[in-house]
Amino acid sequence: MALLKYEEIAESLRTRMAGGEFPPGATLPSGRDLAEQWQVSRATVVKAMDVLRNDGVVEARQGTGFVVTETAIGRPAGNRRSGSARVTGGMPFTRVGDPEHTAPPAHIAAALGLPAGTRALCRARLMQLPDGTPHSYVEAWFPPDVVEQAPRLEHRAPIAEGTTRYVTRQSGRSPAEGTDVTTVRLATDEEAHHLRLDTPAAVAVVLHTACDQDGRPLVCEEGVTPSALWEQSETYPM
Repeated sequence: MALLKYEEIAESLRTRMAGGEFPPGATLPSGRDLAEQWQVSRATVVKAMDVLRNDGVVEARQGTGFVVTETAIGRPAGNRRSGSARVTGGMPFTRVGDPEHTAPPAHIAAALGLPAGTRALCRARLMQLPDGTPHSYVEAWFPPDVVEQAPRLEHRAPIAEGTTRYVTRQSGRSPAEGTDVTTVRLATDEEAHHLRLDTPAAVAVVLHTACDQDGRPLVCEEGVTPSALWEQSETYPM
């Protein structure tokens, strides 16, 4: 499906940010300049900027314009319903260690449909509350066929446009179905270390698996949140 013009503008700016033309802290071209460049109305440019802002990629600064965000924004594992924006429910995060090719735990391998012993790429991040304290520890596991088409996943640096958009752009495969499974258990020693918990400590665990249109897994994320910070609320008709 062809992109609408405002989506095309947003994707072009993402590509230029990813390529280093607009690094974190850089100011994007003005709305007038973009409108002239793309031969569109200012309203179309505003819609493009709204897309980037909703994904936490840019922020508006009075007297300056739109600036590429300097702090990466991400979401805890799960709750990736269609139409949800990264900035909604998103929070700052820091990368934990370097991406690593290793055999995932059995339940991750099963979710990704990988034979036992097959290596996948693990990217770990620590979601943070506004005061900098840990909120959740997330490990994202990518199968080999995805990593082959999206090599930046192997880099430590955050992916400004988000891994979902990057993988979609590189591979042509987009998430069509997500499955979230929530369980409760005790934190492992590593999880307790990252989350600054005294053990034993109860944690909520969300296992999120995203599959493409053909049912092939794109990523499996396991997010671990201390029980004191875990809350799930839903309103529905009766």
